[in-house]
Amino acid sequence: MKAKKRYLFLLSAGACLVLLFYFGGGVPLPKASRGGGHERGGREGKREGHQPWPHFSDPLQGFVPSWDHTDTEEYNLHVSPRQKRDVTAGVFRGRGCRMDTCFDSSLCRKHGLRVYVYPLVKGEKISESYQNILSTIEGSRFYTSDPAQACLFVLSLDTLDRDQLSPQYVHNLKAKVTSLPLWNDGRNHLIFNLYSGTWPDYTEDLGFDIGQAMLAKASLNTEHFRPGFDVSIPLFSKDHPQKGGERGWLVRNGVPPARKYLLMFKGKRYLTGIGSDTRNALHHIHNGKDIVSLTTCRHGKDWEKHKDARCDHDNLEYERFDYQELLHNSTFCLVPRGRRLGSFRFLESLQAACIPVLLSNGWELPFSDVIQWNQAVMEGDERLLLQVPSTVRAVGSDRVLALRQRTQMLWEAYFSSVDKIVLTTLEIIKDRVFSHVSRNKYMWNSQPGGLLVLPEYSTHLAHFPFFFLSLGVSPGHEFTAVIQAVSPLVSQSQPIMKLLQVVSRSKYCSQIIILWNSEKPPPPRSKWPPMPVPLTVTDGHRKTTSRFLPHVSIETEAVLSLDEDTVLMTSEVNFAFLVWRSFPDRIVGYPPRSHFWDPLKKAWGYTSKWTNEYSIVLTGAAFYHRYYHYLFTHYLPPSLRTLVDTTSNCEDILMNFLVSSVTHLPPIKVAQRKQYKELPSPQGTKAGPWVNPEHFNQRQECVNAFASWFGYMPLVHSQFRLDPVLFKDQVSVLRKKYKDLERA
Repeated sequence: MKAKKRYLFLLSAGACLVLLFYFGGGVPLPKASRGGGHERGGREGKREGHQPWPHFSDPLQGFVPSWDHTDTEEYNLHVSPRQKRDVTAGVFRGRGCRMDTCFDSSLCRKHGLRVYVYPLVKGEKISESYQNILSTIEGSRFYTSDPAQACLFVLSLDTLDRDQLSPQYVHNLKAKVTSLPLWNDGRNHLIFNLYSGTWPDYTEDLGFDIGQAMLAKASLNTEHFRPGFDVSIPLFSKDHPQKGGERGWLVRNGVPPARKYLLMFKGKRYLTGIGSDTRNALHHIHNGKDIVSLTTCRHGKDWEKHKDARCDHDNLEYERFDYQELLHNSTFCLVPRGRRLGSFRFLESLQAACIPVLLSNGWELPFSDVIQWNQAVMEGDERLLLQVPSTVRAVGSDRVLALRQRTQMLWEAYFSSVDKIVLTTLEIIKDRVFSHVSRNKYMWNSQPGGLLVLPEYSTHLAHFPFFFLSLGVSPGHEFTAVIQAVSPLVSQSQPIMKLLQVVSRSKYCSQIIILWNSEKPPPPRSKWPPMPVPLTVTDGHRKTTSRFLPHVSIETEAVLSLDEDTVLMTSEVNFAFLVWRSFPDRIVGYPPRSHFWDPLKKAWGYTSKWTNEYSIVLTGAAFYHRYYHYLFTHYLPPSLRTLVDTTSNCEDILMNFLVSSVTHLPPIKVAQRKQYKELPSPQGTKAGPWVNPEHFNQRQECVNAFASWFGYMPLVHSQFRLDPVLFKDQVSVLRKKYKDLERA
């Protein structure tokens, strides 16, 4: 017992001695050797009980990273081991930045999230990919040319490729960035980057200090990712389309969900350096049957100097399979890290509906703030490669189909073009700035995706037409009729007077709004016929697009859009409304039109011929959800709306483009009377615009202009038509719900 006490005593004494030496209690610290500091140290050292701490008269020199070759003479060689690690890892001073500490949200309060792009600097080279990014921003609804209105700033200096060995590398970037008058240590700036670091380490340093700027970066490591501040973006090639992009491949594939190959990989094998361990081991899982894992050493100029014993055999096996054929016919695609954490293969797998199996430890996946990646990919561990085959074999068919479907939704919503990648980045930042009106995870991860769900309209799922089915919600039982009036009211026999009576007699009609776009002022209320429903006359300011403004007076979910000369019966209105309630996310109506590709002109054509196929339902007599008014006004660019107003034409085609781009589905055509005839225009009123040959030519041009902005043709052909129940059947007239449609 006494021995135990002695040991404890000695241990305590030793600990005290160590602490004493650690805190300098018994070791006099050297004094500073320079003038004033020495005298001050002497005076303070004479104070009773005061420890003579050293004083350094010269201010500490600012830390200059080794990558900035222009300021190497200022580089402080006496840096701590931690600083050296930070340089190696490319960690910047703002590593602790968050939105509440490094972003001034007060700049966004007046004008919202407006983005300013610095003017291009004469003589500065800029890559095609970065030019596409800047063009997307400048063409978006976020852009402002006035820096005083801006909330976010984007450099015109190309920061995409920060590999010093790359021909796209911009030298002396530190000096160029810090000289910008609005830089302010990077505050409220957004920097885009695809490649960082260089051989052999490929670290995440960008070659300049970004300060308090946000990063939109590919191949981000979770260790350096600043949650809620940075945005992880995908690595995309210079050939990635700026707009539109191809649809996912699942639309061309049916069930069963399993494909010819279970798991595939075909790519480079690195013989040395970072990323080589994972890829050098991939041959272990290759069986040449349902698992195809192929690598080649044949890349780089001097690959033969470094080739190993497996290279020749691997190269021969590599040539036996076509990469595109493997993509099309594989259920799972291995996505191992390359030199950096991300790779082009990630986006290629998403598009191909080949479920990505990630082998890239520490990769912060693209748009991880909002995308639930566990519903679209499988994450493996680089150290457990041999477990991957048994893991993917255990995935059931239902799960496979669900994963593949989600890859298509994410590809088309966020990754199919540079436009979508950039706009998703900006929308994520906007949700952070205005968190009180931000999208939830369901909106981001459900069709049609967050870019088409504007939270300024609503943050409630049940207020959007494309969520009705998944929520089990039914649309309302009433509609609002909006009638476009362009002719002055000169007679009580004009078609609009009869149309008012027909529509107001519908038991589903809640109110009627007349959008007055005539050059003459609207008549007084006494000139309009008495109505069983409220009637409102609103000034349309003689703009064609005003019919699709989100009028606050529209309180119903359903909108019935009508031209003043539309000829319908009440039973036709009722039937079309009931059909719309079954398809609330689409346009449902009567007059069909179609588009086609003209191979001779190499352009899209427009036709009004009556055929079995259609892709457009004109909004002169059609139902749709009121949310599309909001999208039409706030999502589409002003240039398209200006085109419509200038020509007083094509607004119905543009609305069809918009709705089809949201749903990826055609409109719904409902049956109308077979003996329908155009009525002559009453004396004193304008003739229909279709009388003018130029009207049709303008519509041809509009179709191509709209397709150019969308980057693809969103219109979808259909032969689907809906007739009333028992319509034209040989049964008692008393049993027919829409018997009026048979007489005509």
